[in-house]
Amino acid sequence: MGYDPSTTAILLVDPYNDFLSEEGKVWPLAKQVAEEVHLLDNLRSVVASARTGGFRIFFVPHHRAEPGDIADWLHPTPYQKLISEHQSFAKGSWGGTFHDDFQPQQGDVVVHEHWQSSGFANTDLDQQLKQHGIRSIVLIGMVANTCIEATGRYGSELGYHVTLVKDATAALSHEAMHAAHDINGPTYAHAILTTDQLIAQLRGQN
Repeated sequence: MGYDPSTTAILLVDPYNDFLSEEGKVWPLAKQVAEEVHLLDNLRSVVASARTGGFRIFFVPHHRAEPGDIADWLHPTPYQKLISEHQSFAKGSWGGTFHDDFQPQQGDVVVHEHWQSSGFANTDLDQQLKQHGIRSIVLIGMVANTCIEATGRYGSELGYHVTLVKDATAALSHEAMHAAHDINGPTYAHAILTTDQLIAQLRGQN
């Protein structure tokens, strides 16, 4: 189909050190799957190709934990409790800093942090996309069956064309990857591609 850089954005979800770096708190849980799909190399390739092709990149970051920030909540989710307990991607920490290979550059958009999984819920992502004329979103980053899926599904509900890139994300198990791309993905995504397939289309090669 090809992608128009004037109406297509790359959504880079949660590129934190805790997710993507060897010393990160969550990396050991995702490492096996991430290395099997060559996650970091593919993320670098997608970002580089997007920048070369003039596609805008939106950083879609998770809330950075602070001690006690959900202590008085009525209904925190199990994942929110784990993040709070372990202070994953904690505010002001190295783990809560974007990976060195994925730093915002001139023209990128860093949207408000999401509290749970969807990059749209309670953030300015939809507003920012619409103000930049975006109609198609390509999701890469972490984690396939949580933030990637929730953001893609919400985006589809809002009327965006949604593309998943199944080897430019990872999850904590093979079962989670299978669910994200083979079971749930086809119920809302308009395209599910590999990195090579996406890059060919970003370059206008069908």
